[in-house]
Amino acid sequence: MTRYVALLRGINVGGITIKMADLKDVFTGLGYGDVRTVLASGNVVFDSENTDPASLKADIEAALGVRFGYEAFVFVLEQARLAGLADACPFEENRDGWHTYVVFVADPVVREELLGVAVDPQIERTAPGDGVVYWHVVKGSTLSSAFGRCTGRARYKSVTTTRNMRTLRKLQT
Repeated sequence: MTRYVALLRGINVGGITIKMADLKDVFTGLGYGDVRTVLASGNVVFDSENTDPASLKADIEAALGVRFGYEAFVFVLEQARLAGLADACPFEENRDGWHTYVVFVADPVVREELLGVAVDPQIERTAPGDGVVYWHVVKGSTLSSAFGRCTGRARYKSVTTTRNMRTLRKLQT
């Protein structure tokens, strides 16, 4: 069995409301083991004998679509890979007055575009990672910063999902 993490894009914000018990039922119904939801923002940890994250992604998205009637978008990563991405973050996780995020990006072209966003280093910083963009931003500036405004565009919303480092650390246990 391999331990995985599924990061669902855009649930319990913007009109798609899913109870965590119902979400857990979908994963259990797919035959996954030791299913656990983390927070109410679309994070699921589970075990599977399937070793292909792409096929897990397809199965999960299809099941979510059938159960909840929306076009689901999910990132599926081995838990060990998620831990490695969190550990590779170049920014201080607990810097006073700042938030640290990892933006998961499904499209390499979009990732490069996001890394090209001109940011004010007094307010925010970005750095490349393996399929992700690390983002460090002053608290209270998340939505108003250049990078934050950019990731809010529809073009980027459809192929990204963002998690703060606290959440990623919770997903490792």
